[in-house]
Amino acid sequence: TVDYRARCQKEWLANCKDKVIPGSSDFSLSNTLGDPVKIRAWQIAGLPIDSFSIDNGIIVSNSRRWPLMIDPQGQANKWIKNMEKANKLSVIKFSDASYVRTLENALQFGTPVLLENIGEELDAFIEPILLKTTFKQQGVEYMRLGESIIEYSREFKLYITTRLRNPHYLPEVAVKVCLLNFMITPLGLQDQLLGIVAAKEKPELEEKKNQLIVESAENKKQLKEIEDKILEVLSLSQGNILEDETAIKILSSSKVLSEEILEKQEIASKTEMEIDETRMGYKPVAVHSATIFFCISDLANIEPMYQYSLTWFINLYVLSLANSTKSEELDLRIDYIIEHFTLSIFNNVCRSLFEKDKLLFSLLLTIGILKEKRLISEEVWFFLLTGGVALDNPYPNPAPEWLSEKAWAEVVRASSLPKLKGLKEHVEQNTEEWKLIYDSTWPHEETFPEPWKLLEGLERLVILRCLRPDKIIPAIRDFIADYMGNMYIETPTFDLQGSYNDSSCCAPLIFVLSPSADPMAGLLKFADDLGMGGAKTQTISLGQGQGPIAAKMINAAIKDGTWVVLQNCHLATSWMPALEKICEEVIVPESTNARFRLWLTSYPSEKFPVSILQNGIKMTNEPPKGLRANLLRSYLNDPISDPTFFQSCTKPVMWQKLLFGLCFFHAIVQERRNFGPLGWNIPYEFNESDLRISMRQIQMFLNDYKEVPFDALTYLTGECNYGGRVTDDKDRRLLLSLLSTFYCKEIEQDHYYLAPGETYYIPLYGSYQSYIDYIRTLPITAHPEVFGLHENADITKDNQETNQLFQGVLSTLPRQSGGGGKSPQEIVEELAQDVLSKLPKDFDLEQIMKLYPVVYEESMNTVLRQELIRFNRLTKVVRSSLINLGRAIKGQVLMSSELEEVFNSMLMGKVPGMWAAKSYPSLKPLGGYVADLLARLAFFQVPGSQGAGSHC
Repeated sequence: TVDYRARCQKEWLANCKDKVIPGSSDFSLSNTLGDPVKIRAWQIAGLPIDSFSIDNGIIVSNSRRWPLMIDPQGQANKWIKNMEKANKLSVIKFSDASYVRTLENALQFGTPVLLENIGEELDAFIEPILLKTTFKQQGVEYMRLGESIIEYSREFKLYITTRLRNPHYLPEVAVKVCLLNFMITPLGLQDQLLGIVAAKEKPELEEKKNQLIVESAENKKQLKEIEDKILEVLSLSQGNILEDETAIKILSSSKVLSEEILEKQEIASKTEMEIDETRMGYKPVAVHSATIFFCISDLANIEPMYQYSLTWFINLYVLSLANSTKSEELDLRIDYIIEHFTLSIFNNVCRSLFEKDKLLFSLLLTIGILKEKRLISEEVWFFLLTGGVALDNPYPNPAPEWLSEKAWAEVVRASSLPKLKGLKEHVEQNTEEWKLIYDSTWPHEETFPEPWKLLEGLERLVILRCLRPDKIIPAIRDFIADYMGNMYIETPTFDLQGSYNDSSCCAPLIFVLSPSADPMAGLLKFADDLGMGGAKTQTISLGQGQGPIAAKMINAAIKDGTWVVLQNCHLATSWMPALEKICEEVIVPESTNARFRLWLTSYPSEKFPVSILQNGIKMTNEPPKGLRANLLRSYLNDPISDPTFFQSCTKPVMWQKLLFGLCFFHAIVQERRNFGPLGWNIPYEFNESDLRISMRQIQMFLNDYKEVPFDALTYLTGECNYGGRVTDDKDRRLLLSLLSTFYCKEIEQDHYYLAPGETYYIPLYGSYQSYIDYIRTLPITAHPEVFGLHENADITKDNQETNQLFQGVLSTLPRQSGGGGKSPQEIVEELAQDVLSKLPKDFDLEQIMKLYPVVYEESMNTVLRQELIRFNRLTKVVRSSLINLGRAIKGQVLMSSELEEVFNSMLMGKVPGMWAAKSYPSLKPLGGYVADLLARLAFFQVPGSQGAGSHC
């Protein structure tokens, strides 16, 4: 990475100075090894303009080993393809059948090869190429590849790229290649986006700039040729040079030419500076948009399906430039572009996220934008997510009757933050005032005691985290709404038409499945609406042996312009590389009918091809979070949104009341799942089809009977449609009891209330729009009483949601972040030393067997021995992992993925999974867990207790 490379450079320079090795004071790779003419040519071929990428280019062209480039955005790929196009570049993948033959030909004829999309392992076949193991026979160089011996040309070049974001290459791979990180840098992306916005807003300037780049490259090339010519003349000239007429002619013409070129160069650089000044006006747009891109690219750490390509991002960016409000005033125009683009990205990304991650994305976006404006302290943000990391808390709790030890420890640690100095003392002296906040139903809306009254932003959230973590979610919603606006906390409803409008014949549409979501019914109805129903849409569920059939279907559909739906791609992981190949090589614009669409459905899977995910349009189809969003979704989706269905009932008043009641019931049974065992004993997957069949039955019965047959409807909906899924008899009673609120005589009266209070009732008979308007007035978060639960039921659910949100955010953070000005390495090293110094020695089991032999009279001795064996096992793991972690931080041993997990867990204040696997069950955070473990170990040391006596 950029920072790491800069750090190494600094250390090397310092070492050179210490050893008195001569060197430049500010070293740069491009000045030492770079050739400006070559670099210009690379940039024209698509190498990003930032210095990090230029350094990468220089390493690629000068390295002794073949480069392996980590290239999630496909930048290196594009650059190599453009740069080597003229040299007959062959592009291969390991999945190609003929890749061996291509390699053999290239080796013989000395042409370049690009091996793309590799995984974490390299095929053993190419090992001789990587190691360059050649041998000479009769003066000719040969290489043994597999069975065959091939003549080896020195002109041969090999480039390797991978799409993986964070691959773990084993040392034996890393030593054979030159591993380079081509992940786009913020500077590189800003420059690209600046170029695009300038080209769209001021096309004539951008054209001129590109012209100048080419001209200046040409001029430098000519100068270089002149220099070479002069040197050649001087070296070949014999005797007195003044008597050599041809030499004099060449020299004088060279002088005239070089002066002309220098003049041209001066004019060009002046013009370039003027152009750059105009371009820089648009810099805020580029900086803001680059920030958003990095917020999005971090999402892949949460879920493997959240992959977005740079091309997709830039397409949206260009659309925003075209569709946002125009203005002559630069500042206004910039605001319009930023506003339009941010919302467009938010809506596009939201439709491909699961419900649990939508708020998380809004938060990441808000924090990313505020960080870029320097409005947020990294330290406070990190504290909000982790609650600080420390092992023990020396201060006694001032109010143990209501303030938990965990909350008090967090208050103590929060007092070290700049704006919260003195919080600990204030809580100690004013426990009563703080208790009011602690007891409040809506603590996030309360005014904090003086002097913290005017606290806002993250600091306010930190205090809330310490006292009432269960209300962090609504508080974060308010925080986002304050900075970004309400659009960013109300997630857009599922919109199949919108996704279809954004698609093209070559971009697959991907449904990311979740339990209880089946998009097929909606998709087939949508196909009918567009005239693509019946035989024009072919579906196949993937599984063993279905791949070739699916491939045939796709080949036929490409020509005929029909649709293909491949269901359950996660069940055919072995066929996924073949599908990737089809998407890249078969479904190309030249040979694909514009009406063709490829639809895929899949549960999240690590094996799903990244390139399809990045270039496709992803959608999730989950029941949305919250009662209001759920009701809105039911009303905006088919069939209710279809006017003919909505109005085709002979008893319209009763029909609309029962319909609203059913949708409300549907929302309640789904929302109760969030309350865990309080909601349902067994979490059932109620879904859209239950709702659909039930509403069709209501319509049928109302049309066919004079009186409303409530008993029949209750039986069908409660016992068959929804009840058919319910296996627990108590859950069945609950379901029928919930349903009885809606399917009853009283529903006929006006303003029939569906929950305590006056918020939720069945709206008066009216148009379809009037129902939508009423639903939009409901609160975003519903009170638990609406679901028939006590308000304390929220606490566990909300705490769980808060933890889930923070865990999600933490998994997207780069490992460098840490609080308190210390580097994360230092924090973890101190913690590790602290724990190691407190850990006692292992128990001596032989000694114990002598003191407490296993005899019939003393059965507890058996238990004691087993306990001590288990504790020894646990302390061994703790001790060895901490010692190895210390070594890995110093660089003495390899930082394996297990040690990395220990590092990250300790940084977040969690118990590492490696320890938990050998430990007794515990839900404590790291500090509490260590204290508890030491207390348990000490218990066995106490002389005279029932423990193992003083001899352990």
